[in-house]
Amino acid sequence: MAANKHNGFTNLGIGIGLRIPHYEHILSKKPLVDWFEIISENYMLDAGRPLQMLDQILEQYQVIQHGVAMYLGSAKGLNKEHLRRLKALIKRTKTPFLSDHLCWGSVDGTYSHDLLPMPYTFGAATVMARRIREAMDMLEVPICVENVSSYAEFHQSQMTEWEFLTEVVEQADCGILLDVNNIYVSSQNHNFNPMDYVNGVPHERVGQIHIAGHSQFEKYILDTHDHPVLDPVWKLYARAIELCGPTSTLLEWDAHIPPFEEVHREALKARKFLDVVEAQKPNKAPARVPTGSGCEAS
Repeated sequence: MAANKHNGFTNLGIGIGLRIPHYEHILSKKPLVDWFEIISENYMLDAGRPLQMLDQILEQYQVIQHGVAMYLGSAKGLNKEHLRRLKALIKRTKTPFLSDHLCWGSVDGTYSHDLLPMPYTFGAATVMARRIREAMDMLEVPICVENVSSYAEFHQSQMTEWEFLTEVVEQADCGILLDVNNIYVSSQNHNFNPMDYVNGVPHERVGQIHIAGHSQFEKYILDTHDHPVLDPVWKLYARAIELCGPTSTLLEWDAHIPPFEEVHREALKARKFLDVVEAQKPNKAPARVPTGSGCEAS
C-alpha cells in the first residue's frame, strides 16, 4: 500500500468499492487490494450482517467512507441525526477522511435520494462551504467533496461548475474528490471541454479520484457504473494524475457487477498512469494541509 502524503491526504494507492457480491471472495481469498471504499449509508446501522461483514473487512483492509446523503448544498441545513450516526461509523472504520457530493437532495425533511446539481452562484457556494465546515467540525475528520454527473443546468448560474467547486473548497478549506467519469458525462451533456474542468480545479486540494464506466444514449450520457472505464475517461485520468500527482484512486462498479477478479484488473489499469507520474515526479515543497475542522488530515 502506498503511504506517502500528497495534498495533505495519504495516497492510499488503488482501491475498489466494497460490494456485497464480492464479500465471500474477499474474506476467503484475501486479495491484495490497497483499500476499499464503502457507501457510508449502507453501514449506518446498530447491528446486522452489513456491520458483521464490515468488521471482518476492517481486520484486513483500510476502509474509506464515501457518502451519498449529507446533501451539503441543501438550504435548510445538515441533518444532525445523520451526522451523529455517521460519526459513530467513523469511529468504527477509523477512516482518515470521508467524502460526499457537491449537491443538494432534500427539502423540509423530504429526501429525493438523488444527487441534484447546485446552481453555480456565489451565494450557493457560501452556503455549501458553511455546511462543509459545520460537518467537519462535528465529524472531526477532513471532507473531500465530489463533483456529480448532471443532466440539467440552472439558468441563474454565475460561473462554470469547476469555478463553483473551486469557490466552495477554498471557502470551506476542504479537499476534492475528483470524479473524472462524472466530468466527462457532464461535459457531453452540457457541451463543455472536460479538459478545461480538469485543468481548472485547485489540484493541491485533490485528495482522491474516482474512475468508472458510463453509457452512451442518443441524446445524453448516463453515469451507470456498469462496465469498464472508457478511453476518454482514462485520458482525463491521465491528465488529472499529471496535474495532481499520485492520488488515491477508486474504481466504481455498481451495476451488472462481474467477478471480483475482473473488477480488480480494471482498477489496476490505473497503475500505468500512476507509475509514469511517480517516475517523473520532481522534488516539491510539502503541500498545505487543509485545516477544515482543525483536526490533522491523514
